Amino acid sequence: MATAVELDVQLIAATRFTPPADIAFESGDDGQALVEFAGRACYESFDRPNPRTAETADYLRHIMEVGHDGLLEHASATLYIRGISRSAVGELMRHRHFSFSQLSQRFVHPDDAEVVLPDAVVGDEELTRLVLRAADESRFVYDELLRALEEQLGEESNALLRRKQARQAARAVLPGATESRVVVTGNYRAWRHFIAARATEHADREIRKVAVACLRLLREEAPVVFSDFHITRLTDGSEMAASSIVSGY
Repeated sequence: MATAVELDVQLIAATRFTPPADIAFESGDDGQALVEFAGRACYESFDRPNPRTAETADYLRHIMEVGHDGLLEHASATLYIRGISRSAVGELMRHRHFSFSQLSQRFVHPDDAEVVLPDAVVGDEELTRLVLRAADESRFVYDELLRALEEQLGEESNALLRRKQARQAARAVLPGATESRVVVTGNYRAWRHFIAARATEHADREIRKVAVACLRLLREEAPVVFSDFHITRLTDGSEMAASSIVSGY
């Protein structure tokens, strides 16, 4: 029987930085330190000659304010996202500067038939029942199709190939609300672009929820780089985020 699943986003990898042994540069060992080092390497300003940007936080804010976003591409973060619908993954994958590894429906049978409920449905028992019933019905058709296709492909001696071909055809009937899982890697610039585009109040509510969840994790990993994004609550109870930086580039 179909069940609803909640969004779960975890940071599973992030850039670590080791400065060259022959350069006196002390600014931490994370992605933010790497961004600063890359910027200072352009001008050999490792001695921090400008007092207004001598501190790492001030330097990072400055490069973002003047639009030197290319420096942010040196550092990256990898997030593992579960409890996201196949429909929302389709929107996520439009951000082509990310790298993706998604749960395969060709190899993994949807045994649990978990679904991601649209926010407009959550809290309404009748609407939730309708969505879950639709998921159960599609799962029933999926299983029927799978059995028929495996029988039809019975002459194929390679069991793995037979199973894959059957599942890739049967998955066509699974709803867009079917849960997916995806590993996403992106540099800081790509993550900032994603959040700016998808955490806005005008974005689809599910992908906005994903963007805000990603922002919270990224602010812990790179607090200065993502500190300009402020999370607020809309009148419908959902959250959005927007940047306070107006680039001068």
